[in-house]
Amino acid sequence: MTIMTARFASILLGGCLAASLFSGPVFALGNDNSTMPTCKKGEIYDQKTKKCVKQQGANVSDENRTDYAYSLAKAGRYEEALAMLDTVKDQNSAEVLNYRGYATRKLGRIDEGISYYLQSVKMDPQYAKVREYLGEAYVIKGRLDLAKEQLTTIKEICGTGCEEYQDLNAAILDPSKI
Repeated sequence: MTIMTARFASILLGGCLAASLFSGPVFALGNDNSTMPTCKKGEIYDQKTKKCVKQQGANVSDENRTDYAYSLAKAGRYEEALAMLDTVKDQNSAEVLNYRGYATRKLGRIDEGISYYLQSVKMDPQYAKVREYLGEAYVIKGRLDLAKEQLTTIKEICGTGCEEYQDLNAAILDPSKI
């Protein structure tokens, strides 16, 4: 192989590797796979202006409030997340119920969290994230049979490669991961 051919091959290979790194799925704000920045207490992150604004009087959508509540919960600010969810006008969405379940479960109120998860499942049986969190709650309760049922359902929804399946499977195999 000539030096020029080797250089060309290495450039081509490098380009392919770089392209594969940047061609994965893109998750926009508003789904369960991403979180937005969190602000100091009393503020909310406004997705339109891309900055923190005073929560009181903020003109942000229910979706923005729901997403921000999830970000707070993922940051361990569970009480604030619940308070943010209280400001959402439509309390009966699968996401609001799921995130309320997540925050209450993380506060140690497992049975209350499960009740919110079950309401969310009724609203959207194909919502894999709520199935993952419900399964994790069952693992905490020692109900591996019910957790495995959720894992089977997640597999039907998005396969074994999705994050929800992998996370719940890891929790079932090692409950200390929750």
